[in-house]
Amino acid sequence: MKKTFELTHPKIKLARRVDAVKHELKKYLKRERNKTLPAGADYWDFDCKFGNTEAEAEPVHVSQLNKLIDKTQQEERTSFYVEILAKPAVRQSNLGADDEADEE
Repeated sequence: MKKTFELTHPKIKLARRVDAVKHELKKYLKRERNKTLPAGADYWDFDCKFGNTEAEAEPVHVSQLNKLIDKTQQEERTSFYVEILAKPAVRQSNLGADDEADEE
């Protein structure tokens, strides 16, 4: 998903429009997570970017999206850009960290 969201609407208030955008992002993430994983992958990881425009977008973690949207609302901006790209990923084991803790 690569999209610029407009927060201004002639009939919808800003707070409701922000809630609608958050819901749309949540729905997209759920839809992507429910897709069949390719062989050898454990979960879907997401590469996210957020900014005022596509050119200004910077990489962020998916968990930061709602906070950044709220910040945009507080700054009274009229639009923002979000890019979310799903990629299959494999979980990293913590065996090395557990072995070091046992030795101490």
